[in-house]
Amino acid sequence: MATFFGEVVVAPSRAGVDEEEEAREETPEDREIRRELEKKREIDVLWTLKSGASTESSTDEPFVCSKFIVAIGHNAAAFLSSFILDSVCWEVVGVVKLWNEWCRTSNTTNVLPTDSFCLFYRLISDPTVFGRMRREDLQVTILSTCPVADYKTQESTLTLASPFLKALRTKEFQEQVCCPLLEQPNIVRDLPAAVLSYCQVWQIPAVLYQCYTDIIKLDTVTIEAFKPLLSSKTLKSLVKDVSESTKILKKLLTTNETHNNIYI
Repeated sequence: MATFFGEVVVAPSRAGVDEEEEAREETPEDREIRRELEKKREIDVLWTLKSGASTESSTDEPFVCSKFIVAIGHNAAAFLSSFILDSVCWEVVGVVKLWNEWCRTSNTTNVLPTDSFCLFYRLISDPTVFGRMRREDLQVTILSTCPVADYKTQESTLTLASPFLKALRTKEFQEQVCCPLLEQPNIVRDLPAAVLSYCQVWQIPAVLYQCYTDIIKLDTVTIEAFKPLLSSKTLKSLVKDVSESTKILKKLLTTNETHNNIYI
């Protein structure tokens, strides 16, 4: 029973609780197994120094960073790989690896990004594009995808022409966005929401470009939905030759299809 107007009351429920499991106490063996698993759950952040060696970033002084671009998901990462990144202009300066009992990564950095692995790149001609970051004079761009079924609208999502882009920005981001803003009551979640919330709290100019798509796997149409961003102030100076980008995109899709066929 509520004791005052507006109080949130959670009704007691035993749904989903097994009586035997509830009554079972943790044994010393259970505690030992849990401790061993916790030791193996690691997130490693390694930075490559000019000398070519790698080191953990916790004790180093952060670098100045003017632009930080985050691609979340296979299609967003493939967009940057095809239209922005190449081995000539960019260099790998860091890597984040996740290890736990469900997903394991090796020490190599010469692999495609996965759910448990990502790379940090820096523009060779302008090192301020990426480094171990300070918040001052920093601008963040986030690219992400999500199912079109998550988009809240009065009309049926079946009639929407997907994929399509929507933008959400922090108060400090003053530049023109490349697509319509995300309408209420739509929300973003997971890592894109975490990055954007961090930027909002610390008053960092940031914009999220969310691509709503009905295709989950790596897909040319979804990747090319991000193309309007190539005219943005942040990415315009980083765009490489479009014909070369098309070749790289086809190569990525071919590699992905070959990898998927292994498991058929």
